[in-house]
Amino acid sequence: MKERIGVIDLGTNTFHLLIAEVNDGRISVIHRERQAVKIGMGGINQGVIKEDAIGRAIQCLQGFKATLDLEQVVKVQALGTSALRSATNGSIVIHTIKEKTGIEVKLISGEQEAEYIYYGVRAAMDLGKMPSLIVDIGGGSVEFIIADHARIFWKASFDIGAQRMLESYHRHDPILSAERDALHAHYDDVLGTLQQAMLDFRPRVLVGSSGTFDTLSEIYCQRNQLPFRSDQPETPLTHEAFQEIHAELISKNRSDRMQIPGMIEMRVDMIVVASCLIQYLVDHYDFQKIRVSSFALKEGVLAKMIIAPSE
Repeated sequence: MKERIGVIDLGTNTFHLLIAEVNDGRISVIHRERQAVKIGMGGINQGVIKEDAIGRAIQCLQGFKATLDLEQVVKVQALGTSALRSATNGSIVIHTIKEKTGIEVKLISGEQEAEYIYYGVRAAMDLGKMPSLIVDIGGGSVEFIIADHARIFWKASFDIGAQRMLESYHRHDPILSAERDALHAHYDDVLGTLQQAMLDFRPRVLVGSSGTFDTLSEIYCQRNQLPFRSDQPETPLTHEAFQEIHAELISKNRSDRMQIPGMIEMRVDMIVVASCLIQYLVDHYDFQKIRVSSFALKEGVLAKMIIAPSE
């Protein structure tokens, strides 16, 4: 029996829509869409979603609703993440979305988000039998998951997303070395439990989930004349290539970053602090390899809907 399912990820920076057709457990994606809504911009560190951001969210979701109706989707899961979790007016925003679009948004915890991300990454690639560190850098939070293909060993969510760090630390463009040092000091302060988990499980592969990692992979492919297809579950990036791209990102201003082949406008502002986090991880832990998963939360939600439809 065929059924069409829609998943909406209301991220702090980007809203995603995924529509899939399920037929006897087989999944076919029929529509993907993303918009840079930036609901956290200007208010995330104050714990508020600003009026202009609410307006952008409603406009985007009205378009998503029209697509869902056109595609005759029977079941929709819309999930709110970090910006909505931490906003004092988050419940008002969710109510307004329901009133204006008919879409019912469910808030999920950071740990739930991490679990969905794991299922998304696992659907994209074989993680094997050795632990990997999966990292999903959002606008509001960053999820870390240590897992192999069979199970999660440890997971956590930290409010160190790129929009938060951009507004707190990236005040000059190009970013100053003192600002990068302050970022790294902040990571030292907040990532103690990650450090312990890394000692406990010793993952040697860093798996980047979507977002910033997609753009880093596309830049790598462009400069090496490699094919890049965003619909591929896994895309290439090497340890050495990341180091080269990071050095370029921190040395350029916004206008110059936009000239880098593979850069996209929705990532050009936040990619510097996001790249600084990746550099911090690479500096502190002995990774032998970097992998990039195009799948993330929304694909994980879809996978879980198929595995356990009642959840």
